[in-house]
Amino acid sequence: MSDIKQITAVARDRAGKGAARAVRRQGQVPAVIYGGGEAPTTIALDFNQTKQLIFAGHFLTTVFEIDVDGKKTRAIPRDYQLDPVRDFPVHIDFLRLSQGQAIKVVVPVHVVGQDKSPGLKRGGALQIVEHSVELLVPSDSIPDFIEVSVADLEIGSSIHLEDIKLPNGAKAVATENVTLLSVTGVKEEEEVAPAAAEAEAPKA
Repeated sequence: MSDIKQITAVARDRAGKGAARAVRRQGQVPAVIYGGGEAPTTIALDFNQTKQLIFAGHFLTTVFEIDVDGKKTRAIPRDYQLDPVRDFPVHIDFLRLSQGQAIKVVVPVHVVGQDKSPGLKRGGALQIVEHSVELLVPSDSIPDFIEVSVADLEIGSSIHLEDIKLPNGAKAVATENVTLLSVTGVKEEEEVAPAAAEAEAPKA
């Protein structure tokens, strides 16, 4: 799990598009903290720090302690918007967290063991079906990723979500057994190509 990160913000008196534009002109990023049975709190974040946090990775699975004018709130980003042209942050939504609260998060899948897979050694191809999975996890135990090993996979074998040991307290959101990846064989057209070429070759 990523460490809880500290971030400082200032409260905003007004909401709306006009107020948000004014915040951006001041070199800040408008944001809102909602949920937890409290009224939404509109805030402004430092532009450079926010951009670095987003592009550092794992932003949507990182818990933040947001210091808003001396009042600290624990929250997790639920969504963020980037400028479609210049790719910088223009707005962030944070969800308040309470102790022990369970939340849904999308966690990336990390594949390991490619160098040991007998199927891949025999010329098979690794096909990743799902690059991430949605989990229900305690807010204080959010995994950075789910590790999936293909070390024992032969050609034609697959790994499903139910095959993976999830972190303590984590549950899969999907009700069906999702295929995460598989090792496929050499494409049929690649196998028949040499034979076809030999058949078409002129005879002496």
